[in-house]
Amino acid sequence: MVAVEKEKKLTRQEVVRLERDLAKFANMMDSVVRIPFTKQGVGADAALSTIPVAGDLAGFVLTCYAIYKARQVGVPRSKLNPVMKLAVLDAVVGFIPVVGTIFDIFIRPSRKALDVVHDHIRQEYQILSDDHVVHPFLHESLERKQQQSRFWRNPVVAWVWIHISDLLGALSLILLTGLIGWGSFVLYQWMSS
Repeated sequence: MVAVEKEKKLTRQEVVRLERDLAKFANMMDSVVRIPFTKQGVGADAALSTIPVAGDLAGFVLTCYAIYKARQVGVPRSKLNPVMKLAVLDAVVGFIPVVGTIFDIFIRPSRKALDVVHDHIRQEYQILSDDHVVHPFLHESLERKQQQSRFWRNPVVAWVWIHISDLLGALSLILLTGLIGWGSFVLYQWMSS
């Protein structure tokens, strides 16, 4: 009789590390460069698809890596089947010049794999925070800093560090709005006199 080996459950720290690695990979593949004035990003998958056949095959292999990372977290194959189908569709459509590249911009299988993993770990591990997914590079850097100093373990300092890009973006928008308002006021004063 063959004993069925039960899959080893990962620790919370291992799950966060694996999901953060997948988030960094998905960002690189699907949204490393954001299209201005949209939420849509372009990544290595779209860039690779500009190389006929070889680029599409490389994109498919790299997407399979995202699926492999999802399996490491313990996501069942049944949940990953839609991701695999999307990856195959992405590869097949990718063989069509121009259409395949445009398709790669909007159909993002690595990001889909990340979404499936995120839903899975919310259910299995009750990890509700998503900072390690939304800001994977800043989160990894913070984790290293926290190992070396108590200062970085302060919740307020950690929150500011994780959201520094959002805070700088908001500050830039406030400054831009202020400058436009000031410029409009100066122009109005100049035209009135």
